Amino acid sequence: MEWQHAFHLSRQHLDEGGSLPTGPGDVVRQGEDLGRWVRVQRLGFDKLTAVQQWMCEQVLGIEPATADEKPPPRCTQSDKWAMNYEAAKQFYEREGHLQVPRKHIERIVDENQEEREHRLGAWIGNQRSRATTLTPERMEQLSVIGMRWS
Repeated sequence: MEWQHAFHLSRQHLDEGGSLPTGPGDVVRQGEDLGRWVRVQRLGFDKLTAVQQWMCEQVLGIEPATADEKPPPRCTQSDKWAMNYEAAKQFYEREGHLQVPRKHIERIVDENQEEREHRLGAWIGNQRSRATTLTPERMEQLSVIGMRWS
C-alpha cells in the first residue's frame, strides 16, 4: 500500500508538470518524501517485482541506479573479525607479541588501498573475554600469532 501511494503521488507530480525528484527533500507531497522514495526505488531496483520495475521505468521514467551510485556493501561481522585479525597479525609480525595496550590503534591498508584504523587493544581484550564462545578455528588463528588467553 505504501509503495502504491508513493507511486501515485509521484505520477501525479509528473502529470502536473513537475520533474522527477532525484534526492531526499526535493518534493514532499502529503507527507511523503518523493525524492527519497525515488532514490530508494533506484537503489533497490532489483528487489522490486517485475511489475513494479515496469511501472517505475515506463510510467515514471525511473532507471535503476548504476554501480557507481550504489553505496558499498556493508561489512559482515565475519569481515570485521577478519580485518581485526589482519591488524593483530600485522602487530604481531612487527612487535613479536600480542601484548597490545588497551588503547592501541593499529592502521592497516585494506584491499581497496585505503588505510583503516582498528582499535586493536580493545579487540584483543574482547577476544580474550569471549574465548569460550570463539570457534576453535578462530582460537587457533589467534594462538598461532601469540595470543595469551589469560
